Amino acid sequence: MGLLSGLGKLGLGGLDSMKLYEDPDLEAEAESAAQEEAEPEVPKVREEDFLLKKSCKCPACDRDFKTLAVRAGKAKLIGTDRDLRPQYDGIEPLKYDVTMCPYCGCASLSRNWGSLTDNQRRTIKKEIAQNFRPVEADKDTYTYDEAVNRYQMALANAIVKQAKNSEKAYICLKAGWLLRSKWMSLDHSDPNYNVEVAETMSLEREFLENALEGLVNARATENPPICGMDDMTVDYLIAALSVRFEKYDQAARLVAKLLGSKAINSRMKEKALDLKDEILKARSKPGQPQLNELPVGQAE
Repeated sequence: MGLLSGLGKLGLGGLDSMKLYEDPDLEAEAESAAQEEAEPEVPKVREEDFLLKKSCKCPACDRDFKTLAVRAGKAKLIGTDRDLRPQYDGIEPLKYDVTMCPYCGCASLSRNWGSLTDNQRRTIKKEIAQNFRPVEADKDTYTYDEAVNRYQMALANAIVKQAKNSEKAYICLKAGWLLRSKWMSLDHSDPNYNVEVAETMSLEREFLENALEGLVNARATENPPICGMDDMTVDYLIAALSVRFEKYDQAARLVAKLLGSKAINSRMKEKALDLKDEILKARSKPGQPQLNELPVGQAE
């Protein structure tokens, strides 16, 4: 006998096994499953979604080609490193900041593309294009290794065309930033992870050391803006790189200059104060040689 056993006489005997009360856990699972079926799957954001193919004309060989560029306003800035390396959500725009002709190898940072003197054009044809092996132009994305190669090509072009110190320094700076992004993105489960990280970090350091040298030279010999940056930003960047490479005298002098400026904004002041703290910590370490510059924060 059951609660509904009498319904068999009415032809509804199949209902006599129905439960009077639903199991709350099973009911919740059923509702959850129904919601999952009803909600459409969120499409995965792809790197290609941030990019467009931009038409270019090579100033060295006059051939037309397309290069990948990040769509304006598409990448979302989420922060910066101490040395001003920008961090973006979903994409690394630095991978797409070099324009390179796939036919002759003429390359530069995109902000400098197209500006060649006749002598520079002849030099690039002789020193670069003559031995360059054409590369595939039709790409959907660039890998980190491809992007690093493009920066190396931009630097080679800058050297042979005798570009300003600021241009060469900026290429080195961005290449160093890109290499940092590369080693941070490496797969920890890869058997070669430790080797790859060590090699990439070593190359990052080499690029950034050369960026520092070039920026110091450019600051002393070129008129602002340098690489599109005002004096205060350049001074901060030199100070940040100087701290990294333990050039504390140089860093202390520049931080003192920044903190003594009435024009410094609150964001830059906060960054400069962080550098000041690190310099003071370095000075307090046993065995640290005495520095000859003014105390950090004291104007000359």
